[in-house]
Amino acid sequence: MNKFIIYLFVLFLVSCKTDAQNNSKIKQKSETMKYNVNKSESEWKDILSPAQFHVIREKGTERPGTGAYNLHFKEGNYACAGCGTLLFESNNKYESHCGWPSFDEAIEGTVEYKEDVSLSRIRTEILCANCGGHLGHVFDDGPQETTGKRFCVNSLSLDFKEKKE
Repeated sequence: MNKFIIYLFVLFLVSCKTDAQNNSKIKQKSETMKYNVNKSESEWKDILSPAQFHVIREKGTERPGTGAYNLHFKEGNYACAGCGTLLFESNNKYESHCGWPSFDEAIEGTVEYKEDVSLSRIRTEILCANCGGHLGHVFDDGPQETTGKRFCVNSLSLDFKEKKE
């Protein structure tokens, strides 16, 4: 009788695990398909550098102080390096001394917010709303005289479009 109960319990656990894996695959596919720009991993690798692919598609982070746009303050707009969607305006960029480009506001509707519980803490990840590319995180420690937000963005996830005079 005990063997039978143990057998049923193991069978139950295996079926729960299988269902969870199937649901996870369904969720991942639907999350990917909701974006206007959908590419395979190999297509992304063809258009992004290995470092950009790591940041944008694998949710990596560039080392602080190393990005091309950290201390960059020319007039223009910052676009997603993956799909070209304009994300941030240069008049919203400021020096936060954190080592990454910082903005107090994104262009409305261009950034998606997602809870990130990695690194044993809760943060808000920011993604390009057009292609789902990882941009960085947003924090509530920005300039209080504007929005109070700090969009902390990886330079590798951005392309700068200089304003023409």
